[in-house]
Amino acid sequence: MVDDVIHEVCAAAYRVPTDRPEADGTFAWDATTMVVAEVRAGTVTGTGWSYAPAAAARLVTELLAPVVTGASAMDIPAIWRAMDRRVRNAGRPGLAAYAISAVDVALWDLKAKLLNVPLTRLFGAVHDRVPVYGSGGFTTYDDATTAAQLRHWVHEQGIGRVKLKIGESWGTAPARDLHRIALAREVIGPEAELYVDANGGYTAKQAIRLERRMRDHDVVWFEEPVSSDDLAGLRLVRERADADVAAGEYGGDQVYFTRMCEADAVDCLQIDATRCGGYTGWFGAAAVAAGHNLQVSAHCAPNLHVPAAAATPNLRHVEWFHDHVRIESELFDGAADPAGGVVRAGADRPGLGLTLRHEAAERHRVG
Repeated sequence: MVDDVIHEVCAAAYRVPTDRPEADGTFAWDATTMVVAEVRAGTVTGTGWSYAPAAAARLVTELLAPVVTGASAMDIPAIWRAMDRRVRNAGRPGLAAYAISAVDVALWDLKAKLLNVPLTRLFGAVHDRVPVYGSGGFTTYDDATTAAQLRHWVHEQGIGRVKLKIGESWGTAPARDLHRIALAREVIGPEAELYVDANGGYTAKQAIRLERRMRDHDVVWFEEPVSSDDLAGLRLVRERADADVAAGEYGGDQVYFTRMCEADAVDCLQIDATRCGGYTGWFGAAAVAAGHNLQVSAHCAPNLHVPAAAATPNLRHVEWFHDHVRIESELFDGAADPAGGVVRAGADRPGLGLTLRHEAAERHRVG
């Protein structure tokens, strides 16, 4: 008989420096923090993570561990509800949602390992291969760096969809935005799809004016042209734009995603399982999108998202985000290969199919 009683929950934070300074339209950073949760039953360990402040690790050990320990790893919905109730007074959206997400992913990884099946088999696969798009193109990059990254994705890895960061500030930025967009189109050629992400850097009218000028370069995806909290602004841009409007990456619960979909604010709903309550939250959000005839796209944390993406009927693609690809490849064995613009959903290793390299991670540990 499988020992499925959870006897230990732990978490640690790792701060990994970027390979060069990174920034988007509204934020800059030189390191990224990953909070890793581990859940154990018998001799088996499940692993999950979120890209979150180190304080999320304390939320895992101080608030969540007491309601997870002693539960059956087979009863994830019950554990998820207990975690959700546990953080009521801490504030459910934001940091608490990130902590729940890391534990929920670890629980699904643990359950699949206890049953000795890949997560894709446990969830039930719809797709045997998951489309990805190259994401990076940071505003801190000069032209040579931007071109080299784009060239690597499209011409070396065969990824036919790429995304560039824009929207530093209104004023001189539109000229630089348009220059970089033109550069990107020149580098990737006429066949690859070109996406841009403003990270909420524009007002709605500014975004509309810019989108009209981007049409010369066949931009087909305009992510967060305005703040994700500005649903009316998103809808206005969507109604005026040729490019698909996407948002949703900051969603922490189904209410958030429902409001965004009901507002007709997006053409594609972005979901981040490391923020919205793990895989449990992911499938809830994907169902909300499906109920509004929308596709979904996985935001960042690419290796974590692949199993859930493979089990999602209304999936569009997974974001192959440079910063997180680099971290996951360094800290985990079993990271996926995006050659050809698709990732094969792992079908030959139990659970996520990833193993944390504790020694490699330890040198980045904080707190």
